[in-house]
Amino acid sequence: MLSSSIIKTLEVYGIAIVISFLVAILIKILVGVTGRIEKHAPGATITPSAPSAPTAPLSASAVSEEEEDILAVIAAAVAAMGSHRILHIAESRRGWMYEGRAALHSHQPLHPH
Repeated sequence: MLSSSIIKTLEVYGIAIVISFLVAILIKILVGVTGRIEKHAPGATITPSAPSAPTAPLSASAVSEEEEDILAVIAAAVAAMGSHRILHIAESRRGWMYEGRAALHSHQPLHPH
């Protein structure tokens, strides 16, 4: 009885391994095919867009280390998005979303008001 359960377990693991290998091969094939399609597609070249208005660089004393980190993240996001614009970034301190987030991060149950 013990040997039949071990054999059944090994069969299940074997099937899972075979399916995993087949899925990995399928993903590799799909990545290769889509990579070739993107290389041969007309107009598939990505050209970086020029900034709409030049900005003056900030002096080193005007920006703290924390602000430099934030500016670097924003610059990376702008470079990745292209010509899109970030309109407003601020933490909201009102509404149900803030209360839910505060309750989630405090690891305490939310008490009814």
